[in-house]
Amino acid sequence: MPKKRYTMSLSSLSVSLLCLFFSLCNAQMGVPNRTFQVGVILDLDSLVGRVGLCSLSLTLSDFYSSNRDYTSRLVLHVRDSQGQVIDAASSALSLLKNEKVDAIIGPQKSAQASFVIGLGDRAKVPVISFSATSPSLHPQTSYFIQAALSDAAQVGAIAAVVEHLLWTQVVLVYEESDYGNGIIPYLSNAFQDVNARILYRSVIPLSATDDFMLQELYKMKTMQTRVFVVHMSSSLASRLFPKVKEAGMMSEGYAWIVTSGVMDLLYSLDPHVVETMHGVLGVKPLIPRSRQLGSTAKRWKRKFLNDNPAIVHAELSLYGLWAYDTLWALAMAAEKVRFREPSSLQNTTSLNSTNLFTTEISQTGPELVAAMNEVTFQGLGGKFHLVNGQLEPSSFQILNVVGNGEREVGIWTASQGILSESKVNFTSSSNKNLKSIIFPGDSTVVPRGWEVPVSGKKLRVGVPVEAGFTEFVKVEKDPLTNASKISGCYIDMFDAIMKALPYAVPYEYVPFEKPDGSSAGSYDEFSYQVFLQNYDAAVGDITVTSKRSKYVDYTLPFAAGGVTITVPITYNDPNNNMIFWKPLTKELWLTAIALFFLTGVALWILEHRFNKAYRGTPSDHTGMIFYFPFMSLVFAQRERIVTNLARLVVIVWMFVVLLLNSTYTVSLSARLTVQRLQPAVTDVNELIRKGEYVGCHKGSFIYDLLQELGFDKSKIRTYKYPEEVDEALSKGSAKGGISALFSVTPYTKLFLSKYCDKYTTVGPTYPTEGFAFVLRKGSLLVADVSRAVIQLTENGRISEIEGQWIKHKACNGPDGTIASTSISLQSFKTLFAVTTGITATCLLVFLVTYLYKNRDFVRRIANSNTTIWSKFHAICSHFDQKDPAFQSREGGDNS
Repeated sequence: MPKKRYTMSLSSLSVSLLCLFFSLCNAQMGVPNRTFQVGVILDLDSLVGRVGLCSLSLTLSDFYSSNRDYTSRLVLHVRDSQGQVIDAASSALSLLKNEKVDAIIGPQKSAQASFVIGLGDRAKVPVISFSATSPSLHPQTSYFIQAALSDAAQVGAIAAVVEHLLWTQVVLVYEESDYGNGIIPYLSNAFQDVNARILYRSVIPLSATDDFMLQELYKMKTMQTRVFVVHMSSSLASRLFPKVKEAGMMSEGYAWIVTSGVMDLLYSLDPHVVETMHGVLGVKPLIPRSRQLGSTAKRWKRKFLNDNPAIVHAELSLYGLWAYDTLWALAMAAEKVRFREPSSLQNTTSLNSTNLFTTEISQTGPELVAAMNEVTFQGLGGKFHLVNGQLEPSSFQILNVVGNGEREVGIWTASQGILSESKVNFTSSSNKNLKSIIFPGDSTVVPRGWEVPVSGKKLRVGVPVEAGFTEFVKVEKDPLTNASKISGCYIDMFDAIMKALPYAVPYEYVPFEKPDGSSAGSYDEFSYQVFLQNYDAAVGDITVTSKRSKYVDYTLPFAAGGVTITVPITYNDPNNNMIFWKPLTKELWLTAIALFFLTGVALWILEHRFNKAYRGTPSDHTGMIFYFPFMSLVFAQRERIVTNLARLVVIVWMFVVLLLNSTYTVSLSARLTVQRLQPAVTDVNELIRKGEYVGCHKGSFIYDLLQELGFDKSKIRTYKYPEEVDEALSKGSAKGGISALFSVTPYTKLFLSKYCDKYTTVGPTYPTEGFAFVLRKGSLLVADVSRAVIQLTENGRISEIEGQWIKHKACNGPDGTIASTSISLQSFKTLFAVTTGITATCLLVFLVTYLYKNRDFVRRIANSNTTIWSKFHAICSHFDQKDPAFQSREGGDNS
């Protein structure tokens, strides 16, 4: 340890002597100097700290060698935080109070930066970190500059890899620290954007023992997911992956992805550790290759090995590049500030404070922050450009750990996603695929991303013990062994579908029953057992509902959905003395009769003054009003119509009569000859209005549906078996049974195939999803089983299995058909409206014409001093007279 401290002191001394040398040279040349004091806080015992310090020292030499005419100089004051938050804060306070620094580079870790940022903000001194990458650090204050890529920048690349390889679930493994926690919200959002679900989060303490890691790994091994995303420091990762190998989780079928914090320092890990990571994927920022980078890396390596002789292998890592570019940018910013500030400006001004620690307010700090945000150049690590105090994001390499090293399998850009080759200028024609990847177990086959949990364990598949029909699911007990024998149409379907999967899934059927063998609850409760993990899946006549989908997942339905109404059939008696009323509804009968009368009145008004057939005694008038419209039913009227308006009314009326007559004739003929059956009830409203009892299958979701439709609980009866339903429908509501059965479509079809001569369906079909298999929420089997359902449906296997179990016999009732309902008023509403409108228009034209022709008489009567009744009687008497044109219309007949 003393030797290391001595080495660090020599490095700091060399930096100070170099700055002093340039100051003396400039003084001799007569160039005015402006010295900027820069504090450096690093963990000097860590690899990142040593790499960063070496890069900072090299930067000063390179920068001022390249910019000899600059009049500003940076002087570094190095402090060792010893990896502790308190030491980092203490070092920052010392630099601010004693050295009166203009800027602080560091601290190294995110947890340390959280404290130092507050001090820098209070003193208005920029804190610039090239290694604290937690997204939670920014933005906290304008005086904090994150000169390293935020960890949030890489989440898009990681999510793109997961999406590209068709993985839908992942497990996050991260360290319990500010660095580990900071990225998690961003990863969650990124995975959500690509429809990948985080199944579990494994938090590893920094002080975790090997036993703790193994215990956590074995826990994750029992889960379905086989894709793990690791975000932790390289030191903790070097302890984790050997345990992953020991737990048997680096075998074929597993997938591991590490973030840039591990991938960038992979070279520094022990070869034995790297060997255990064979097949791991990782991402890290893409560093463009350049001649300057190559020459600088060689000089850096010589310097680093000279300053750290105990380290044999060294590389200029990403943190070293960021450190180099950070100090270069600060030196450029200092030169800008040098020419902006007045010559009399002092470095600091005292700050009165009642706090325990007093600092100084820097007058240079705000200028340095502004200048840093203006600096843009092509650095060793790529383009250096700050956006709101953060390094502008770049592209990422996608790497594969193979053997003792890494190889690039693709790159990722925010604009174009995954590309197979690393190029400076990407085109839309670039290959969007990754190169060949070696996965754990030395496999080149992309892992499916999940497996049946724990080798040898069978899926527990629940089945109902009291299904609606035994053809669907049947559970029998062996009297000798008490073992359950499971059979049925849907059991065979599930077996066929599981065989169609591209891999083997062991499973066993477990009845949903009480100790006495009866059903353990409703279908809602049955489905909920999957959520409670008492079953891994559920098979049977289970309808997909929104309520159940909140806690379980469904495959695609394998049977039709919909809720139908089944009611008893009643017979029409052709000898019924009232059957002639049946073709039309009561409303249509009354409306037609009213229209008959109104048409007769209208014709009398239009013809009375011109046609002798409409004159005579009051009884003659009444007779004609009813006679003509009704005789038109058989087109037997003989009276001539002499006015044009009346002729128009008759033409329209005859068309209405023709349609009414034809409709009535056809409907009555059908009732008397062909159709003899009709449903006892036609719709739900009728059932509710009459207070009828209705039924449904016991435990079904339809019980709740009936209440939503408006039925009272007391009017709903439940049944288990079709024989019970038949008995209840036969009795009817009045005798303790039901008037209608509500059931899902598969039930209805099978029930009617047994009793088609007694019952029929009526009313609308209420839409619902069909029968489907139930799986745990988030189960990766859902997609594969659904694909198998589609496959077996298309090739006819589903229909074949159904045909083996369910025989739909043809109905052999008396007629084989069901009578349609009576013709309603709705069918003639438009026609009646048109007829009434034309008739009313003709009457209006006639009355206006009559009043206009007799306007003198009407005016004289209106102006007379008689009563209203006398006036009305006088007008009626005048109207009753023959029209002057009567003679010519009747051909000279005056009688």
